[in-house]
Amino acid sequence: MSTSVKVTDTTKSRLEELQAEIRLETGQNVTQQELLERIVTDTYESKDELIESFRDDFESLSDEEIDQWLSGTVDSGVETNEDEIDDVLYGE
Repeated sequence: MSTSVKVTDTTKSRLEELQAEIRLETGQNVTQQELLERIVTDTYESKDELIESFRDDFESLSDEEIDQWLSGTVDSGVETNEDEIDDVLYGE
C-alpha cells in the first residue's frame, strides 16, 4: 500500500541531503520511502524523545525566582477554605 505524504520543500531537500550522505558513506542508494520508513521505525522505538519535542518549551522558575515571587505574599492571618475562595472568585 502506498500513500503520499505532503512535505515542505525544506523537508524534501533534507531527505535528498540524507540520501546523498548515505550514498557517499555506505555506497548504497536508498529511496526516500526507505529513508522515511527507517526514520519512522527508529523513532517509534524510542518515541519518548519525539513526544517531548512537541511539548511547550516552558522553562520552570529557579528556586531563587520562586522565592522572589513568593516574597511579595503576606499572611493576612485569616483562614480560608476552597469554598470561600470560589465564592469570592466566582460569586457563588
